[in-house]
Amino acid sequence: MNTGLKITAFGAAIAATFGTAYGVGTSIDPVVAEKPPAAHDEHAETEEGAGEKAKGGHEEAPGGGHETTPAGGLQISEGGYTLALDTPRVAEGRSALLSFSVKDESGRKVTAYQREHGKELHFIVASRDLTVYRHLHPTRAADGIWSVRAKLPAAGGYRAFADFKPAKKGATGVTLGADLAVSGTSEPAALPKAGNTAEVDGYQVTLDGALTPGKANELKLTVSKDGKPVTNLQPYLGAYGHLVALRAGDLAYLHVHPNGEPGDGVTKPGPEVSFTATAPSSGAYRLFLDFQHKGEVRTAAFTVDVPATGSDSGAKPSTQPGETEESGEHGH
Repeated sequence: MNTGLKITAFGAAIAATFGTAYGVGTSIDPVVAEKPPAAHDEHAETEEGAGEKAKGGHEEAPGGGHETTPAGGLQISEGGYTLALDTPRVAEGRSALLSFSVKDESGRKVTAYQREHGKELHFIVASRDLTVYRHLHPTRAADGIWSVRAKLPAAGGYRAFADFKPAKKGATGVTLGADLAVSGTSEPAALPKAGNTAEVDGYQVTLDGALTPGKANELKLTVSKDGKPVTNLQPYLGAYGHLVALRAGDLAYLHVHPNGEPGDGVTKPGPEVSFTATAPSSGAYRLFLDFQHKGEVRTAAFTVDVPATGSDSGAKPSTQPGETEESGEHGH
């Protein structure tokens, strides 16, 4: 993805807390805490739906504003590709094999991708209340079926994202999203409050910078441990950090990469990782930073409130404790 990619996701009203029972069975459809806006038909799995490409122009945003371009991950089919999730339901707290494929307009499984940041495809799973986050690394079989093991700790509605670029000449990046249900009784949490520091596994990450509607600004994330700056971050997927932004409410998705890269003669391996981002409107975001140190990838999470207009008060992040990683995944 291009450096300085604009974050097109912006804030929405957060769903009220409620209790929901999530069942696992072949006769039960996935239940989610909140559906995306009606303008995005995420269950259009027909060949005709798979061939439809999201149209440009202004769209109504959940927070009442407008988007100049469609947000990623709101559709199960886009640009002639469809995300087919073979395991739309899993059990709470148990390691499960998630399998899926990406199908083209003719219904064939895609087996050729362009490698971006060391991977053919990036797979993200997040809970609807944005308190659980997983950046997974699935493997692809020769027949085009992807699979990865994951343990999701809380019952409720989740969203699974496939971020990829087909090998087809002239193809652009595509992000597709599909619903995933975790069985059990769900009590979705409120979005974490604002702060400016996240802690994960003894590391402290500070977010500095302003998100302003319609204006590109720099976000600096500084990593330290035991009060000392970490100056030897390790490259992870070709970068010193990866930032994923999810919009509160409908979980519109954007995968952002930092300014600079290892080996360019300019970018240092910490303690700062820099991004350039634009928020087209006010609202709430959840930001997840992945970074690697001493051979282990960790995730720091922040909630960011974007001021309405012209305010220089900047972004107001908050912390969300991390969870222990397991094989093939990392995150909260």
